[in-house]
Formats: sequence, structure tokens, C-alpha cells
Amino acid sequence: MADFAAVKAAIDQAEQILLITHVAPDGDAVGSISAAGLVLRQLNKQVTLMCDDPAPPRFNYLTLVDRLQSKHTRDARYDLIIALDCGDVERMGKVYQTVPTPNLPLINIDHHITNTQFGTINVVDSEANATAEILFDLLPTLEVSLTPELATGLLTGLVTDTLGFRTNGVSAHTLTAAGKLIEAGANLSLVTTQGLILKPLSTLLLWQKGLNNMRLDNGLIWTAVSNKERQEIGHLAPSSSGLVNILSEVQQVAISAVLIEMENGTISVGFRCRPPFKVSELAMNLGGGGHDLAAGCTLEGPLEKAESLVVALARESIQQQRSHLKDDGYQSNFSWDE
Repeated sequence: MADFAAVKAAIDQAEQILLITHVAPDGDAVGSISAAGLVLRQLNKQVTLMCDDPAPPRFNYLTLVDRLQSKHTRDARYDLIIALDCGDVERMGKVYQTVPTPNLPLINIDHHITNTQFGTINVVDSEANATAEILFDLLPTLEVSLTPELATGLLTGLVTDTLGFRTNGVSAHTLTAAGKLIEAGANLSLVTTQGLILKPLSTLLLWQKGLNNMRLDNGLIWTAVSNKERQEIGHLAPSSSGLVNILSEVQQVAISAVLIEMENGTISVGFRCRPPFKVSELAMNLGGGGHDLAAGCTLEGPLEKAESLVVALARESIQQQRSHLKDDGYQSNFSWDE
């Protein structure tokens, strides 16, 4: 990729580099910022890792995850910012808004199709399965060694964003990269267990609430969980913790949606679908973004108003996409009967 040379040049010229990943970090976000931090340390750079929210405890095995901070120190100074896995400026949160050094060059490394190209240098590849996959491809240009710790961070991003290499975009290149990371010392069993399998009890209790509230109508399945319900079960994560993926696996479903009411009254919305349907445009119409098959947004409350809006637009999206598929002669494998 042509922009790799520009990334190397910017890093070579910098000494104090700020790494930022998105609010409510997932496995790709945490794995990528861990890996990027290790890369920069190999290059003898001063590096600061930041995110508005802490990494989920299940990723504590990653090197440097304990260095992730949410506030700038009083004497913080940077000469370069690298944004990892952020589709737009808003996803970087307050840690970006409060950067003490103005007008810094910014490298934007991401794989979301809805990325707004907000960087001074943009390395955005929507065909990559994870930001970690882009970082893997960047390593030869930066001339760093693939250590076991670095490989573990990158494999964490690949495994979690592909749900264990099961998503639609997984390619031979993805599997080759994973193989090289394992050869370098990454433990696939550890990464899969910690990143995909183990869950706190509160996650299952959230799923229970969500499944009890679930509704299905003509290809759309959705549920909403209020902040009161969330607080009662002690679920503090700002996401559905995989519930939206479970709903999307129902045979009759084209699009799934999960709405979670946050403590501040905003509504976190996640969308999923299966090919040939897409949800990226639906999320963008609601002020969010993401991938064709996985996207999301944040809406203002109250929950009931947000739910009505999401359901109306999702139904419209399904209807439009079904119409286009019929016009294109696509033979649907979906059963629309409930």
C-alpha cells in the first residue's frame, strides 16, 4: 500500500507519539494499540496509549494494556497522533478532544468502510478484516521484529474481529497472516478463549434480558434493554456483548438490532446482518458507521423514541434491499415466514 511509506516517514520524524483507539474498545482496538505500542518501542519512540474507556479485563494478557490511560498528564507533549480502528473523529472520544498540543499530524489506520478519511495520512483498507491485519502488513515497511508479544496483539485483533475466522471477508491472506503470527509465538488457544469464549456472568444476564424483550417482524429482529435493567444485572459495558450477533443467526433474519440505554441517557445501537444484506448505510443514516455486515450508532434518548426510529429505518432498509435483490434476480435463501 502506497501510504505505508508515508507512515514510516512520519514515524521516523516523530519522537513522542500518541496512540488512540476508539471508545468502548473491542479486541481489535485493544490488540492493535498493544501491537502498535510495541512496534514504536522497537523504533525507540516515546509512546503514550490512550482510550476513553478501559480495556475489558479479558484482554489483560496483552502487553502494554496496563499502560492504557484516559487522561493526559499535565506535562504531556506529542508530535504525532496515530488513530487505530477509529472510523471518524468522534470515535476517538475525549482523549483526542483534550490533546494539549494543537494541529498535530495524524495517521488514521482503520478498516471500516464508513471511515471519513480524517487523517493527515489515511491508511484505510475496508477489505482488511481488522485493523490488526493492516498493521501486520505494515511491519515489513517499518522494519521491526515480529516478537511473540507483538504477534499476540495482532492475532487478538484478527481472531476477535473475524469471530474466529468465520466472517464473510476472511481470505487466504488473513489465514496466512494468522499462521505467521502463530509461528512467531502467539497462542491461538489463549487468544480464542480470552477473546471470544470467556464471559462475565453479567453478559449472560444481559442476553437473558435482551432475549426476553426480543421481537421479530418480516426479516428484522431487535431488542432493547433499559439502563435500569442493565444496572440491575451489573452490566457496565457500553455494548450488547455479542447479543446482536446471536440475534443475527436466526434463519428468518436479514438484519438484527440491539439498543442499550446508557447511564447518561444515550442509546448505543448495534446492527448485524448476513450477505447479501448490508447495514453500513443504515448506520450512517443514523449518524454512525461500521462495516457492511456489522455497524452501529449512538442516538439520543428516550429509549422508546430511539427504538421506534431504529425499527422504522431498519424495516425500510430491508424492504429496499429485498426489492433490489429481486430486481437483480437474486434467489433468497431466507425464509420470511415467522
